[in-house]
Amino acid sequence: MKVAVVAPLVTPLRPTATGGSQAFLVDLARGLKRRGHDVLVYCAAPSDVPGVELVQVPVEAGLARALVAMQGSTQHVPAMRDAFESLYAELGRRGAHVVSQHAFDAEAIELAEGLPVLNTLHLPPIVPGVVEAAIGSNSRFCAPSQSARDGWRRAGLASVGCVTNGVPEWDPGSVETAPMALVAGRISPEKGVHVALRAAAAAGLGRLLVGAVYDRDYYEDTVKPLLKPGEMLPAMPRSRLWSVMARAAVLLAPIDWEEPYGLAAAEAQMAGCPVAGFRRGALPEVVEEGVSGSLAEPGDFEGLVTAIDEALGLDRAAVRASARRRLSMQRSLDAYEAALAEIAG
Repeated sequence: MKVAVVAPLVTPLRPTATGGSQAFLVDLARGLKRRGHDVLVYCAAPSDVPGVELVQVPVEAGLARALVAMQGSTQHVPAMRDAFESLYAELGRRGAHVVSQHAFDAEAIELAEGLPVLNTLHLPPIVPGVVEAAIGSNSRFCAPSQSARDGWRRAGLASVGCVTNGVPEWDPGSVETAPMALVAGRISPEKGVHVALRAAAAAGLGRLLVGAVYDRDYYEDTVKPLLKPGEMLPAMPRSRLWSVMARAAVLLAPIDWEEPYGLAAAEAQMAGCPVAGFRRGALPEVVEEGVSGSLAEPGDFEGLVTAIDEALGLDRAAVRASARRRLSMQRSLDAYEAALAEIAG
Protein backbone atom coordinates (compact mmCIF):
# COMPACT_ATOMS: atom_id res chain seq x y z
CA MET A 1 0.00 0.00 0.00
CA LYS A 2 0.94 3.61 -0.52
CA VAL A 3 0.17 5.14 2.87
CA ALA A 4 0.03 8.85 3.68
CA VAL A 5 0.49 9.50 7.41
CA VAL A 6 -0.80 12.96 8.34
CA ALA A 7 0.74 14.47 11.46
CA PRO A 8 -0.53 17.39 13.56
CA LEU A 9 0.76 20.70 12.18
CA VAL A 10 0.86 22.61 15.49
CA THR A 11 4.52 21.67 15.92
CA PRO A 12 7.18 20.01 13.75
CA LEU A 13 8.12 16.39 14.40
CA ARG A 14 11.34 16.09 16.41
CA PRO A 15 13.38 13.26 17.98
CA THR A 16 12.12 14.63 21.30
CA ALA A 17 8.42 14.25 20.62
CA THR A 18 5.97 16.97 21.66
CA GLY A 19 3.43 14.37 22.78
CA GLY A 20 2.39 10.75 22.65
CA SER A 21 0.47 11.03 19.38
CA GLN A 22 3.53 12.40 17.56
CA ALA A 23 5.75 9.65 18.97
CA PHE A 24 3.23 6.98 18.05
CA LEU A 25 2.63 8.10 14.47
CA VAL A 26 6.39 8.08 13.85
CA ASP A 27 6.58 4.51 15.19
CA LEU A 28 3.60 3.61 13.00
CA ALA A 29 5.17 5.10 9.87
CA ARG A 30 8.49 3.37 10.47
CA GLY A 31 6.77 0.07 11.21
CA LEU A 32 4.63 0.19 8.07
CA LYS A 33 7.70 1.01 6.00
CA ARG A 34 9.57 -1.98 7.47
CA ARG A 35 6.61 -4.14 6.42
CA GLY A 36 7.12 -3.12 2.81
CA HIS A 37 4.60 -0.30 2.43
CA ASP A 38 5.33 2.96 0.63
CA VAL A 39 4.97 5.52 3.43
CA LEU A 40 5.05 9.31 3.31
CA VAL A 41 4.67 11.39 6.47
CA TYR A 42 3.03 14.78 5.92
CA CYS A 43 4.16 17.15 8.67
CA ALA A 44 5.04 20.73 9.56
CA ALA A 45 8.38 22.14 8.49
CA PRO A 46 11.06 21.97 9.74
CA SER A 47 10.69 18.36 10.97
CA ASP A 48 13.44 15.85 11.67
CA VAL A 49 12.47 12.17 11.64
CA PRO A 50 15.19 9.74 10.57
CA GLY A 51 14.03 6.56 8.88
CA VAL A 52 10.92 7.81 7.05
CA GLU A 53 10.32 10.03 4.04
CA LEU A 54 8.80 13.38 4.98
CA VAL A 55 6.63 15.78 3.00
CA GLN A 56 7.16 19.00 4.93
CA VAL A 57 4.44 21.64 4.83
CA PRO A 58 5.44 25.27 5.45
CA VAL A 59 3.30 26.70 8.24
CA GLU A 60 2.93 30.20 9.60
CA ALA A 61 4.55 31.13 12.88
CA GLY A 62 2.17 30.88 15.82
CA LEU A 63 0.36 27.72 14.80
CA ALA A 64 1.36 26.23 18.17
CA ARG A 65 -1.32 28.49 19.70
CA ALA A 66 -3.78 25.83 18.53
CA LEU A 67 -2.36 23.25 20.95
CA VAL A 68 -5.29 21.83 22.86
CA ALA A 69 -5.67 22.69 26.52
CA MET A 70 -7.06 19.74 28.45
CA GLN A 71 -9.96 21.81 29.70
CA GLY A 72 -11.18 21.63 26.09
CA SER A 73 -10.14 25.12 25.04
CA THR A 74 -7.99 25.90 22.04
CA GLN A 75 -7.26 29.10 20.18
CA HIS A 76 -8.73 29.41 16.71
CA VAL A 77 -5.87 29.99 14.29
CA PRO A 78 -7.08 30.88 10.77
CA ALA A 79 -3.78 29.73 9.27
CA MET A 80 -4.57 26.16 10.32
CA ARG A 81 -7.02 25.66 7.46
CA ASP A 82 -4.54 27.14 4.99
CA ALA A 83 -1.85 24.76 6.22
CA PHE A 84 -4.06 21.69 5.89
CA GLU A 85 -5.30 22.83 2.48
CA SER A 86 -1.67 22.94 1.34
CA LEU A 87 -1.03 19.53 2.91
CA TYR A 88 -3.99 17.82 1.24
CA ALA A 89 -3.24 19.50 -2.08
CA GLU A 90 0.25 18.01 -1.98
CA LEU A 91 -1.16 14.66 -0.89
CA GLY A 92 -3.51 14.78 -3.87
CA ARG A 93 -0.64 15.42 -6.23
CA ARG A 94 1.44 12.56 -4.85
CA GLY A 95 -1.46 10.17 -4.34
CA ALA A 96 -2.08 7.47 -1.74
CA HIS A 97 -4.07 4.30 -1.44
CA VAL A 98 -5.04 5.25 2.10
CA VAL A 99 -4.53 8.07 4.60
CA SER A 100 -3.74 7.56 8.30
CA GLN A 101 -4.72 10.93 9.79
CA HIS A 102 -3.55 11.83 13.32
CA ALA A 103 -4.14 15.58 13.67
CA PHE A 104 -6.70 16.59 16.31
CA ASP A 105 -8.05 19.52 14.32
CA ALA A 106 -11.47 20.06 12.79
CA GLU A 107 -9.79 21.29 9.61
CA ALA A 108 -7.82 18.06 9.21
CA ILE A 109 -11.00 16.00 9.52
CA GLU A 110 -13.13 18.19 7.27
CA LEU A 111 -10.59 18.45 4.46
CA ALA A 112 -10.00 14.68 4.46
CA GLU A 113 -13.67 14.06 3.65
CA GLY A 114 -13.98 11.92 0.54
CA LEU A 115 -10.50 10.43 0.86
CA PRO A 116 -9.84 6.81 1.88
CA VAL A 117 -8.93 7.89 5.40
CA LEU A 118 -8.74 6.53 8.93
CA ASN A 119 -8.84 9.39 11.45
CA THR A 120 -7.21 8.45 14.77
CA LEU A 121 -8.64 10.43 17.69
CA HIS A 122 -5.74 10.74 20.10
CA LEU A 123 -7.64 12.90 22.60
CA PRO A 124 -11.03 12.61 24.32
CA PRO A 125 -14.02 14.57 22.94
CA ILE A 126 -13.03 17.77 24.72
CA VAL A 127 -12.97 20.29 21.84
CA PRO A 128 -16.48 21.11 20.54
CA GLY A 129 -15.28 21.96 17.03
CA VAL A 130 -13.46 18.64 16.66
CA VAL A 131 -16.45 16.72 18.03
CA GLU A 132 -18.75 18.48 15.58
CA ALA A 133 -16.43 17.78 12.64
CA ALA A 134 -16.12 14.10 13.55
CA ILE A 135 -19.84 13.54 14.03
CA GLY A 136 -20.56 15.32 10.73
CA SER A 137 -18.02 13.30 8.76
CA ASN A 138 -18.60 10.15 6.71
CA SER A 139 -14.99 9.05 7.19
CA ARG A 140 -13.71 6.23 9.39
CA PHE A 141 -12.55 6.94 12.94
CA CYS A 142 -10.70 5.01 15.60
CA ALA A 143 -9.49 5.66 19.13
CA PRO A 144 -6.32 4.29 20.80
CA SER A 145 -8.10 2.47 23.63
CA GLN A 146 -11.49 1.02 24.50
CA SER A 147 -11.93 3.72 27.13
CA ALA A 148 -11.32 6.47 24.57
CA ARG A 149 -13.61 4.77 22.07
CA ASP A 150 -16.41 4.60 24.65
CA GLY A 151 -15.96 8.29 25.45
CA TRP A 152 -16.36 9.24 21.80
CA ARG A 153 -19.42 7.02 21.44
CA ARG A 154 -21.02 8.74 24.42
CA ALA A 155 -20.25 12.06 22.69
CA GLY A 156 -22.26 10.94 19.66
CA LEU A 157 -19.68 9.37 17.32
CA ALA A 158 -21.40 6.01 17.22
CA SER A 159 -19.25 4.34 14.56
CA VAL A 160 -15.81 4.97 16.10
CA GLY A 161 -13.69 1.85 16.49
CA CYS A 162 -10.68 0.95 18.59
CA VAL A 163 -7.19 0.44 17.17
CA THR A 164 -4.84 0.43 20.12
CA ASN A 165 -1.51 2.17 20.34
CA GLY A 166 1.69 0.27 21.02
CA VAL A 167 5.32 0.91 21.85
CA PRO A 168 8.55 -0.52 20.41
CA GLU A 169 10.11 -3.52 22.07
CA TRP A 170 13.66 -3.18 23.30
CA ASP A 171 15.91 -5.05 25.68
CA PRO A 172 17.05 -3.01 28.69
CA GLY A 173 19.60 -5.69 29.58
CA SER A 174 20.88 -6.08 33.10
CA VAL A 175 20.73 -2.72 34.85
CA GLU A 176 20.75 -1.72 38.49
CA THR A 177 17.61 0.07 39.59
CA ALA A 178 17.62 3.08 41.87
CA PRO A 179 15.13 3.86 44.68
CA MET A 180 13.63 6.56 42.51
CA ALA A 181 10.10 7.36 41.31
CA LEU A 182 9.93 8.67 37.76
CA VAL A 183 7.34 11.12 36.46
CA ALA A 184 7.55 11.48 32.68
CA GLY A 185 5.58 13.43 30.11
CA ARG A 186 4.11 16.86 29.65
CA ILE A 187 3.87 18.98 32.77
CA SER A 188 0.23 19.97 33.02
CA PRO A 189 -2.55 19.59 35.62
CA GLU A 190 -4.30 16.57 34.09
CA LYS A 191 -1.14 14.51 34.45
CA GLY A 192 -1.20 14.96 38.24
CA VAL A 193 2.49 15.84 38.42
CA HIS A 194 2.22 17.55 41.81
CA VAL A 195 0.36 14.54 43.22
CA ALA A 196 3.07 12.23 41.91
CA LEU A 197 5.83 14.27 43.54
CA ARG A 198 4.04 14.31 46.89
CA ALA A 199 3.26 10.58 46.73
CA ALA A 200 6.86 9.69 45.90
CA ALA A 201 8.03 11.65 48.93
CA ALA A 202 5.43 9.95 51.11
CA ALA A 203 6.66 6.56 49.89
CA GLY A 204 10.25 7.47 50.81
CA LEU A 205 11.55 7.46 47.24
CA GLY A 206 13.81 9.79 45.36
CA ARG A 207 12.11 11.70 42.56
CA LEU A 208 12.87 12.56 38.96
CA LEU A 209 10.59 14.63 36.74
CA VAL A 210 11.30 14.47 33.00
CA GLY A 211 9.24 16.50 30.59
CA ALA A 212 8.39 19.78 28.94
CA VAL A 213 6.31 22.46 30.62
CA TYR A 214 2.94 22.49 28.85
CA ASP A 215 1.11 24.70 31.37
CA ARG A 216 3.48 27.41 32.64
CA ASP A 217 1.19 28.72 35.41
CA TYR A 218 0.64 25.22 36.78
CA TYR A 219 4.36 24.54 36.77
CA GLU A 220 5.33 27.80 38.47
CA ASP A 221 2.56 27.79 41.08
CA THR A 222 2.13 24.11 41.91
CA VAL A 223 4.99 21.94 40.66
CA LYS A 224 8.14 24.03 40.98
CA PRO A 225 7.71 24.70 44.74
CA LEU A 226 7.75 20.91 45.34
CA LEU A 227 10.99 20.29 43.46
CA LYS A 228 14.45 20.11 44.96
CA PRO A 229 17.64 20.80 42.96
CA GLY A 230 18.43 18.00 40.54
CA GLU A 231 14.91 16.52 40.52
CA MET A 232 13.90 17.74 37.06
CA LEU A 233 15.27 17.18 33.57
CA PRO A 234 13.92 18.57 30.30
CA ALA A 235 12.21 16.36 27.74
CA MET A 236 14.70 14.02 26.12
CA PRO A 237 14.88 11.67 23.12
CA ARG A 238 12.89 8.51 23.73
CA SER A 239 15.86 6.15 23.64
CA ARG A 240 17.45 8.07 26.51
CA LEU A 241 14.15 8.21 28.41
CA TRP A 242 13.75 4.44 28.05
CA SER A 243 17.16 3.98 29.70
CA VAL A 244 16.03 6.20 32.57
CA MET A 245 12.87 4.11 32.88
CA ALA A 246 14.91 0.91 33.04
CA ARG A 247 16.69 2.26 36.13
CA ALA A 248 13.68 3.79 37.87
CA ALA A 249 11.96 1.84 40.62
CA VAL A 250 8.47 2.90 39.54
CA LEU A 251 6.74 5.25 37.12
CA LEU A 252 3.95 7.35 38.61
CA ALA A 253 0.78 8.21 36.68
CA PRO A 254 -1.82 9.78 39.02
CA ILE A 255 -3.83 11.10 36.08
CA ASP A 256 -6.68 13.57 36.56
CA TRP A 257 -8.42 13.13 33.21
CA GLU A 258 -9.69 10.48 30.82
CA GLU A 259 -6.25 9.43 29.57
CA PRO A 260 -6.76 8.10 26.01
CA TYR A 261 -3.80 5.71 26.22
CA GLY A 262 -0.76 6.57 28.34
CA LEU A 263 2.34 6.11 26.20
CA ALA A 264 4.81 6.75 29.03
CA ALA A 265 3.18 4.06 31.17
CA ALA A 266 3.43 1.58 28.28
CA GLU A 267 7.06 2.50 27.57
CA ALA A 268 7.98 2.15 31.25
CA GLN A 269 6.59 -1.37 31.40
CA MET A 270 8.49 -2.30 28.23
CA ALA A 271 11.61 -1.24 30.13
CA GLY A 272 10.63 -3.46 33.07
CA CYS A 273 9.55 -0.52 35.24
CA PRO A 274 6.21 -1.03 37.05
CA VAL A 275 3.55 1.67 37.10
CA ALA A 276 1.57 3.11 39.99
CA GLY A 277 -1.29 5.47 39.28
CA PHE A 278 -5.00 6.10 39.33
CA ARG A 279 -7.56 3.72 37.86
CA ARG A 280 -8.92 6.15 35.27
CA GLY A 281 -9.14 6.51 31.50
CA ALA A 282 -7.17 3.88 29.61
CA LEU A 283 -4.71 3.19 32.43
CA PRO A 284 -6.54 0.00 33.52
CA GLU A 285 -6.08 -1.26 29.94
CA VAL A 286 -2.41 -0.31 29.76
CA VAL A 287 -1.47 -1.62 33.23
CA GLU A 288 -1.99 -5.28 34.13
CA GLU A 289 -2.76 -4.83 37.79
CA GLY A 290 -0.82 -7.09 40.12
CA VAL A 291 1.61 -8.00 37.33
CA SER A 292 2.94 -4.81 35.72
CA GLY A 293 1.67 -2.22 38.16
CA SER A 294 -0.82 -1.19 40.81
CA LEU A 295 -3.66 1.32 40.55
CA ALA A 296 -5.66 3.22 43.15
CA GLU A 297 -9.07 4.81 42.88
CA PRO A 298 -8.95 8.31 41.35
CA GLY A 299 -8.07 10.98 43.89
CA ASP A 300 -7.16 8.50 46.65
CA PHE A 301 -3.76 9.81 47.76
CA GLU A 302 -3.18 7.22 50.48
CA GLY A 303 -4.26 4.53 48.04
CA LEU A 304 -1.68 5.83 45.59
CA VAL A 305 1.08 5.57 48.18
CA THR A 306 -0.01 1.99 48.86
CA ALA A 307 -0.03 1.32 45.11
CA ILE A 308 3.57 2.53 44.93
CA ASP A 309 4.60 0.08 47.66
CA GLU A 310 2.80 -2.73 45.84
CA ALA A 311 4.41 -1.85 42.51
CA LEU A 312 7.87 -1.89 44.08
CA GLY A 313 7.36 -5.53 44.97
CA LEU A 314 6.56 -6.68 41.43
CA ASP A 315 8.96 -8.80 39.41
CA ARG A 316 10.51 -6.60 36.71
CA ALA A 317 10.96 -9.47 34.28
CA ALA A 318 7.24 -10.19 34.59
CA VAL A 319 6.50 -6.49 34.06
CA ARG A 320 8.40 -6.55 30.77
CA ALA A 321 6.88 -9.87 29.70
CA SER A 322 3.42 -8.44 30.30
CA ALA A 323 4.25 -5.37 28.20
CA ARG A 324 5.62 -7.45 25.34
CA ARG A 325 2.49 -9.59 25.34
CA ARG A 326 -0.03 -6.72 25.45
CA LEU A 327 1.59 -3.43 24.41
CA SER A 328 3.96 -4.26 21.57
CA MET A 329 4.07 -2.00 18.53
CA GLN A 330 3.85 -5.15 16.42
CA ARG A 331 0.31 -5.79 17.69
CA SER A 332 -0.64 -2.21 16.88
CA LEU A 333 0.90 -2.50 13.42
CA ASP A 334 -1.11 -5.66 12.76
CA ALA A 335 -4.31 -3.83 13.63
CA TYR A 336 -3.49 -0.67 11.66
CA GLU A 337 -2.34 -2.65 8.65
CA ALA A 338 -5.63 -4.55 8.59
CA ALA A 339 -7.76 -1.41 9.10
CA LEU A 340 -5.91 0.58 6.45
CA ALA A 341 -6.02 -2.27 3.95
CA GLU A 342 -9.79 -2.53 4.41
CA ILE A 343 -10.22 1.20 3.70
CA ALA A 344 -7.82 1.12 0.74
CA GLY A 345 -9.87 -1.71 -0.75
